[in-house]
Amino acid sequence: MSTEPIIVAKDLNLSYKFINRNKIKNSVGSFLKNQREKKSFHAVKDVSFTIQHGENTAIIGTNGSGKSTLLRMLAGTLIPDFGSLEIHSESTSLLALGAGVNPNLTGRENIYLSGLLLGLTKRQIDDRIEEMIEFAEIGEFIDHPMKTYSSGMVSRLSFSVVSSIEPDLLLIDELFSVGDAHFRKKSGDKIQKMIDDDRTVVMVSHSMDIIRKNCKRVLWLERGVLKMDGTPEEVIPMYEKAIQ
Repeated sequence: MSTEPIIVAKDLNLSYKFINRNKIKNSVGSFLKNQREKKSFHAVKDVSFTIQHGENTAIIGTNGSGKSTLLRMLAGTLIPDFGSLEIHSESTSLLALGAGVNPNLTGRENIYLSGLLLGLTKRQIDDRIEEMIEFAEIGEFIDHPMKTYSSGMVSRLSFSVVSSIEPDLLLIDELFSVGDAHFRKKSGDKIQKMIDDDRTVVMVSHSMDIIRKNCKRVLWLERGVLKMDGTPEEVIPMYEKAIQ
């Protein structure tokens, strides 16, 4: 295992800008004026941490605390306004419910689309596709448009594609909040295998049981600020007490 940290984040900040639509009038002039009156929401504020290879980490917090924003910065799909972020990983994959899915394509077609976006060749996908389909357990729906899928079916297929790649760094956003008990156990077992193989997992989850089982460390965000950083035994009781 590499002795170099896999993630080094220093003073990360990101704000979302939005328009106060209640002030938009039914005229071009008023609309353009409103464009100049954009407000911003500071989603992540001066967040710093370092994660070592194999130091599986959970990011927790109430809704709107900045968890998914931070995860997407780690994935490179969002760029911080300022601060620095170093990712020392040969392969990184973000697993988010429905991310990158084209609802008008079938599940099979989306496997190829997602696989190619994740860096697989068509031949590699050909070699793995039956294994992916079998893992997803969605039956004949694999050849139906994904807009007909339930959220659980989307999560199963998304997980089957990304986990088949087994990247050095796997980022998981709220995967365990959907799906039945059988799928949660199956995906949990797959994650555990990846952990045992010295891959690094950073997950956003509301399931404290899953975090206790799979993570060595917890980052607790509150209103975009890193409130606490420690082991599950240290952080989870404080978090649960705060949200009661």
